[in-house]
Amino acid sequence: MSDVASSSRPVAIFSNEKAVLTPPAPTGFCRLARFYAPLEMLMFGRELERARFCFLEHLRDCRDILLLGEGDGRCLEQLIKIAPQARLHCVDSSPAMLRRAAARLPARDRGRVAFVCANVLEWNPPKQGYDAVVTLFFLDCFWQNEVRRLVERMQPALRPGARWLWADFVLPASGPARWRAQLWLRAKYGFFHWAPDLSTRALPPSGEILRAAGWRPVAAQKFHRIFVFSVLSSQPGCDT
Repeated sequence: MSDVASSSRPVAIFSNEKAVLTPPAPTGFCRLARFYAPLEMLMFGRELERARFCFLEHLRDCRDILLLGEGDGRCLEQLIKIAPQARLHCVDSSPAMLRRAAARLPARDRGRVAFVCANVLEWNPPKQGYDAVVTLFFLDCFWQNEVRRLVERMQPALRPGARWLWADFVLPASGPARWRAQLWLRAKYGFFHWAPDLSTRALPPSGEILRAAGWRPVAAQKFHRIFVFSVLSSQPGCDT
């Protein structure tokens, strides 16, 4: 999960660990950047990392990968190794998170990655610029209509046969697992409403929105007592 409350204009572009434009004063997830990973480990152990990484191998042959709301760069660090020929483009509205992500890169790979600080709901991606888009614990930052809008905005940016990898919290259908998840989600959204100033209060039906937009799940895995899902989806014509 990462900061989405930002101006529509890109405010900073990072390349080779340098900010070309002056970033804004720290807000939202910038306040949590240095504590985000330890907090996650305290609450979930390695479960969210397992969900992030479990399908990354399917992106090995991609040429251009778009990471939205990448946060502190743990997925980026893995993709640099897994997809050695790929160019990677990270878009996030937290300058502090982008700096932490850039700091993970070895010097030899910095030229393969572009960092853009912007509100993804208003950022304009290049047409047919990417083979894959990755949203890991990010879509739950948005309301349902915003997820739908984001998916619609990304469609022209993806090449035929592109892949969409997403991982997120999912509310179980019934039983004790659902009750536990509801209590945890109430606490989670209460905290993130206060700390990073998110307005979202409930999980959006991201999987349903992606399927309605033509994305076909080809692999899925459950984590943390079926409360966390990782899903790899493809468009028609993708040989995954």
